[in-house]
Amino acid sequence: MGRSRGGLTTKIHALVDGNGLPVKLKLTAGQAHDGKSAADMLGDLGDGQILLADRAYDSNRLRADIAARGAWANVRPMPNRLDPIPFSKFLYRYRNVVERFFSKIKHFRAVATRYEKHDDNYLALVKIASARIWMRFMSR
Repeated sequence: MGRSRGGLTTKIHALVDGNGLPVKLKLTAGQAHDGKSAADMLGDLGDGQILLADRAYDSNRLRADIAARGAWANVRPMPNRLDPIPFSKFLYRYRNVVERFFSKIKHFRAVATRYEKHDDNYLALVKIASARIWMRFMSR
């Protein structure tokens, strides 16, 4: 858990599939940069897959790592980037699948209010909520 003037902060990083179901979850301190925590979550990315991520994940190192795996990073470039990177606005629209996952996870009170102060316990609550989302999807 990170500290700020507002108190304890935590970021939930999620890798979801095309249906918005969580594949990998990770917690970082609130003040930590998003792009630095992405490298260890993308280990299973392979040939022909596309990573849809927001601007926080725009870095040359991350793009090179993803390209070396045979995948493509469709990440919206930062506005101050000097070398323009090609990116598909059409594909970027499907990033809302991730946002819908976060909307679903916020329905669980223990996750949304962050009552748990220990990071391992909080991650366990996030994983339990994710398992419930998986079970709802599988019971259709």
